[in-house]
Amino acid sequence: MKPGIHPAYRPVVFRDRAADFAFLTRSTATSDKTVEWEDGNTYPVIDVEISSASHPFYTGTQRVLDTAGRVERFERRYGRGGSEQ
Repeated sequence: MKPGIHPAYRPVVFRDRAADFAFLTRSTATSDKTVEWEDGNTYPVIDVEISSASHPFYTGTQRVLDTAGRVERFERRYGRGGSEQ
C-alpha cells in the first residue's frame, strides 16, 4: 500500500438510538461526536438509523406479505390465463 493516501483505520462506536444499541468496531468513518465506551476510553460515535438490533429481518418482526391478495389482484386485472379465454 502506498503510504499517506489512506484514511485512518481506528476504533469507532456505531450507535442505533432507536434500539438503544451500540457496538465498537474498526472503521475509517469519521465523526465530531465522541462517547465514553465501557472500557473507559473515548471513541468517535456515529449514529445510524438501522442496525441488526432494530432491522425487521434480524428481530423477527418482518411483515407477512399477502401473497394470496396479490395473486387475486393479478387475476382480476389480467385474467386467469390462456386456456379459459
